[in-house]
Amino acid sequence: MSVSLQFRTWNKAGLLMTFDLQHNAGTMWLYLSEARARLQIHKTGRIMTDITAGANLNDGQWHSVELVVRRGRLAVTLDKTDSSTASTSFPVAPDSQLFLGGCPNTEDGSVCRNPLNVFQGCMRLIRTDSGLVDLIKVQQMLFGNFSDLQMDMCGIVDRCSPSHCEHGGKCSQSWSTFHCNCSATGYSGATCHSSVYEASCEAYKHKGNTSGFYYIDVDGSGPIKPQLIYCNMSDKAWMVIQHNNTELTKLKTSSGINQHLAHFNYSADAEQIQAIITQAEYCEQELSYHCKKSRLLNTPDGTPFTWWLGRAGEAHMYWGGAVPGSQQCACGLQDNCVHPEHFCNCDADSKEWSNDSGLLSHKEHLPVAALAVGDISRSGSEAAYRVGPLQCYGDSNFWNAAYFNKETSYLHFPTFHGELSADISFLFKTSSSSGVFLENLGIKDFIRIELSSPHQVIFSFDVGNGPFEVKVKTPAALNDNRWHHVRAERNVKEASLHVDHHPAAVQKAPADGHIHLQLNSQLFVGGTASRQKGFLGCIRSLKLNGKTLNLEERAKITPGVTSGCPGHCSSYGGLCQNHGTCVENYNGFTCDCSLSPFTGTFCHKDVSAFFKPGTSVTYTFKEPYELNRNISALSSSIYSDLTLRGENISLSFRTSQAPALLLYVNSYYREYLAVLLNRNGHLDIKYKLQHNRDAEVFRASARNLANGQLHRVSIQRLTETLSIQVDQHAKEDFNLTSDTEFNAIKSIVIGKVHESGEVDPEIGRLNALGFTGCLSVVQFNSISPLKAALLYPDTSPVIVTGPLTESSCGSSLPSNPYAAETTHSLTDHVGTVGAGEPIVNAINSDSALIGGVIAVVIFVSLAALAVMARFLYRRKETFQTQEPKAGKTDDSPETPFNTDPNSQSIISDNQKEYFI
Repeated sequence: MSVSLQFRTWNKAGLLMTFDLQHNAGTMWLYLSEARARLQIHKTGRIMTDITAGANLNDGQWHSVELVVRRGRLAVTLDKTDSSTASTSFPVAPDSQLFLGGCPNTEDGSVCRNPLNVFQGCMRLIRTDSGLVDLIKVQQMLFGNFSDLQMDMCGIVDRCSPSHCEHGGKCSQSWSTFHCNCSATGYSGATCHSSVYEASCEAYKHKGNTSGFYYIDVDGSGPIKPQLIYCNMSDKAWMVIQHNNTELTKLKTSSGINQHLAHFNYSADAEQIQAIITQAEYCEQELSYHCKKSRLLNTPDGTPFTWWLGRAGEAHMYWGGAVPGSQQCACGLQDNCVHPEHFCNCDADSKEWSNDSGLLSHKEHLPVAALAVGDISRSGSEAAYRVGPLQCYGDSNFWNAAYFNKETSYLHFPTFHGELSADISFLFKTSSSSGVFLENLGIKDFIRIELSSPHQVIFSFDVGNGPFEVKVKTPAALNDNRWHHVRAERNVKEASLHVDHHPAAVQKAPADGHIHLQLNSQLFVGGTASRQKGFLGCIRSLKLNGKTLNLEERAKITPGVTSGCPGHCSSYGGLCQNHGTCVENYNGFTCDCSLSPFTGTFCHKDVSAFFKPGTSVTYTFKEPYELNRNISALSSSIYSDLTLRGENISLSFRTSQAPALLLYVNSYYREYLAVLLNRNGHLDIKYKLQHNRDAEVFRASARNLANGQLHRVSIQRLTETLSIQVDQHAKEDFNLTSDTEFNAIKSIVIGKVHESGEVDPEIGRLNALGFTGCLSVVQFNSISPLKAALLYPDTSPVIVTGPLTESSCGSSLPSNPYAAETTHSLTDHVGTVGAGEPIVNAINSDSALIGGVIAVVIFVSLAALAVMARFLYRRKETFQTQEPKAGKTDDSPETPFNTDPNSQSIISDNQKEYFI
């Protein structure tokens, strides 16, 4: 037997043909599975034959399939080239009927069974042993039978031509719909329309992100691609765009070369950079020139030897720190050049090294595209230049806001054009229960977003298929006068609505309905054309298809609407961690960490230091009035004649030393408080608040804490009630039986106590050992002595004895994963007159000489490493055989600290070996 046909489809699966075999030998199915043709013969639940052929058969093109059985061999051939065969021990021939595409209803007594998907597509040129099937006769019911078919035509529709997938999304389709694969595009949604990235570092900062590399999509759903950019989160969110040469580069005299021209290739393309600069509040780029008998701008009256090209390719004759068009350097503008008759230090043509440096900040001229250096051909001329990365902060779009103070007030803008794809996003805050955010009307079509109730936002529209509504209900009220984010999207496949982080609502578009949104009136923001249901409150950062509407400019000329909208701490204050205080700014907020032992943008960065036995940090207080004789220059503004009836103490530590003194607070009346580890590594809190009574000791139940791990301790006392918590263990409560007043505090000491007066004998024994380990985020009430010593040593009443350097030893998190990628300094630079030759990357025309030097250096380095490795191996063997085994003793926070007094020589030797 033989059966053949041609088919075309978009579906990956579907039944092509089935029939029962003669003599009850089983059932044959020929079908599509994963866009391949597959033939199976089943008998009593067993698969007797299983073969596949072809690939990618769902491409919408015509494909031929032929089933041939001869002499016990069964063959399936696709497109006359791809054939698969199998042998059979039974005849393969239809018993009575041959079914194509599916099975009829069982009312006619048919034995057809289809456990597979129905075929959706077209078939033609159907041949059997009897010849070509006349489909016209089938249509006339003269031969065979059919249902739900369109005869003599193929109604297949190519839904991917043209493709509705945006931003490089890959289109695939089935018979009834299409799908967009948005992977690796940076966009999401049914048509890959909406960006998954933020538009600026400012936006990332206000989601609680810290410094690092982030993808920035400056125009959201617009055509500009996302770009990986470093965000330096400080009090401002700096966007740092690197180029191919941010290092100081030295130029030497070269015969025959009158000018050196350097071009700079940035990590973002020109369109991205222009968009970043346009939306930024401020941009800057360092430009410096170090010179030795090499003139710069040839001031006051000469033709400039050096100039730079801006973003548009125009030449500029002013230098960093000066104003555009001035043909001056920073020192000329400030009247402090070394030689007052010149406007640049280098123009004095001195034989000594000097420099002109400063920041370019005129946004329309940035970034520096190229630099031409001219005066380097004379004998003895030397120069070096540096063009720093482009740095910008602020996002005018993110903070662009308007306040609507009347229900009848609104702003109007030109008609919104989003025929096939439309996304609208904004932030709002209100105390009103309802109101329309925006509306745009057409003859019949419209689009509207409104707050229908305190708990519901509605996105409604009509593209000719009747009104559609997408609703999001929230468990918490939205009229709480805090910022809430709304994002609505409508495309040819679906409409969606997102409100904050609540689950999104999605409505599918009707199949084969109208898809074009046709609007013709003005866009109303904060109200409607009928001025009903107006919005009362603030709308911010309103974007339509990635473009920000300038609400502030329009609000300045509109009655009932005010430009800007203050009050951000109610929404973003929660980003300030560890008792940091939110401070309002006109655009945004900052975290005040002055009352927190932490630092950083969100008071999230711990302040830690590694202590050695002789290290001490002492925070001093003024003497009580009656004891005051000579006020020290280091005395603080906090007088110690205050009486404390409670303390709030917190610190983190990491050590393997036991016993050890962690914190010591004393007073002018011989009272003290000590936080220590006893010889078993248990935490003891020792109070002595009466000079005529022994100290009271309170011990936490946590076991050995001198295990080299990071531990967090919190101690709170209110009069006689004392509570201690270690790490995540339960809080333990104790009661003091002595006096409850801590009088006239003298100092807070961490590390070794350098006390000239009388010290408790046990404290003295502990103090003799000093402290070896890590201390972090130390706080006593509102005072952070370690933070003051490390960050504000000149303005704080602290005395530091011994080595003290800031460390990350107190962090339980891994180190910054972006540190290795940050290859250049991201700090600001200020140009000054330099003394001596700058350290630079030299450029020399003799490349052969450089290659020879590099080869020699590599050879010598490898030889030295080989000798050193052999030497270290022998030293290591010597230590292992002559000395007892000792643990690592470097300052790494992961390494336990050895406090055995007998192991001093071992520690010393191992440290030397590690250093090598």
